[in-house]
Amino acid sequence: MILSVRRIAAVCALGAALSACGTPVTPPRSSGAARPAPSPSVTRPPTLAPGPAGVTPVFRNGPRGAGRTVALTFDADMTAGQGDRAAAGEHFDNPSLIATLRALKVPATVFMTGRWAEQYPEQARAIGRDRLFEVANHSYSHYAFTPDCYGLPDLPAGRMRSDVERAYTAFRAAGVPDAMPYFRFPGGCYDREALRALTPTGVTAVQWDVVGGDAFATDSDAVARQVLDGVRPGSVVVLHCTRSAAPATERAVREIVPELRRRGYRFVKVSELIGAAARGR
Repeated sequence: MILSVRRIAAVCALGAALSACGTPVTPPRSSGAARPAPSPSVTRPPTLAPGPAGVTPVFRNGPRGAGRTVALTFDADMTAGQGDRAAAGEHFDNPSLIATLRALKVPATVFMTGRWAEQYPEQARAIGRDRLFEVANHSYSHYAFTPDCYGLPDLPAGRMRSDVERAYTAFRAAGVPDAMPYFRFPGGCYDREALRALTPTGVTAVQWDVVGGDAFATDSDAVARQVLDGVRPGSVVVLHCTRSAAPATERAVREIVPELRRRGYRFVKVSELIGAAARGR
């Protein structure tokens, strides 16, 4: 995907800020499946078929001709080494954003790090049990899955699978037993080695086609314009659910939602777009 200079700058700023997080925490050895098996009453979430040679498939947007649908996604970022900053009062959550999505009745997909779920278990549980939302995996540590990813510390290939599995373990501990089998790479950075490493987890990697540009932005109008200028039918929009790193997001959402509805768009979760893509619609 080709990003504008402004969009790359925003992502770089977020990556650089999240890189100051200390020495990576070694995940425990995996002892089972990456995610819990859904209960019998729960329909298995749609996923994409594996890519060439069985590697993890990558999803960027839904079908363009299947109606005016758009998925707002929010990355709940927190790295493995940011506990001291949270204890000192830095807010990596954004409850007012979640409240706004509820008030506006906007379905959304929250890509959550395991460390975020550990820091905010009550919020993670409330999001995970609200039918308006779905929780997906954004890694445990928010360390990069490739070298040279916007300044983020990176994981060796041998620890990638266990990092993803550890996030699902954190979700279950917080009370989110049925997190979706979708994974977003920290910084959006991946290569074929990373895709191969995650193949045993059975996840579909979810990227995006619209960058919100909300990383450290203070001008909510500019964020809203960037989203509104980029959305097309089937778009996946990436924004953030972190007050300290994206303070203007909630205000921007209040502009984005009514305008897209005025244009005839219907908000959906990522699972609906993936389902449409899997059916070839």
